[in-house]
Amino acid sequence: MATHLITGAGSGIGAAVAARLHARGDDLVLLARDAARGKQLVDRYPGSRALVGDLADPDRLSWAFSKQAVPERIDSLLHIAGIVDLGPVGELRPKTWHQQLNVNLIAPAEVTRLLLPTLRASQATVVFVNSGAGLTAHAEWGAYGASKHGLKALADALRAEEKPNGIRVTSVYPGRTASPMQAKVHSQEGKEYDPERWIDPESVATTVLMAVDLPRDAEIADLSVRPGR
Repeated sequence: MATHLITGAGSGIGAAVAARLHARGDDLVLLARDAARGKQLVDRYPGSRALVGDLADPDRLSWAFSKQAVPERIDSLLHIAGIVDLGPVGELRPKTWHQQLNVNLIAPAEVTRLLLPTLRASQATVVFVNSGAGLTAHAEWGAYGASKHGLKALADALRAEEKPNGIRVTSVYPGRTASPMQAKVHSQEGKEYDPERWIDPESVATTVLMAVDLPRDAEIADLSVRPGR
C-alpha cells in the first residue's frame, strides 16, 4: 500500500486526487494549514493523517514539522496547493508578490527539502501541479506566472539532482480547470464563470495518477493538459 503526501487536498484538483487515492485504499497524509483544517480533512478521508504546516509561512514549516510525526515512508509527494491574485505589474504591491511566491514556489521547495531524506529512501515520485501560466504568462498574470515559472525551474533542478537517488519528478501544466480558484479568476477578470467550459478536476487527477503509477522504468517530465471543449 502506497503512502502519498498531498498539499491542497481541500478542493479542486487536490480533492479529486485525494478522493481517488483514498478510494483505492492508499494511505494519505494531508498537509493542512492548521489543526482545525487537518481535522476536517481527516474526517473527509477516514484513515488518513494530517500534517500541519502553513504554506503561506514557509519560514515556519521546519519548526512545524519538527513538532509532529513525519511519515517514515512517502511514495509520492503531490504539490497541488496554490493561490492566485491577478493584476497588472504596474499595480502589484510586494505583499501580493510575496503571498503567491510563498505558497506557489517557496513552500513547495521547503516541504521538498524537509522531506528529501524520506523521499530518497522511498525512491518517491514528486509531482508539481503547475499551470499553463508556468509556461506562458499573459497580461495581469505576472505574479502568478512568475511563481509558476519558478516552480518549473524547481522541478527541473530537482529532477536533475535527484535522479541518481531514484526520485522521479513530474510537472503537470493544467489549463483552466473548474475549481474555486477558477471562479475567483473569473471574478477578478470580470467574466461570467461557467465550469462546463473548463477541464474537470477529475481529468487532471487522472494525469497526476498516471505519473504516480507509471512503471519504474519510465518518468514523465512535463505534461500539459488543455480544455478539450
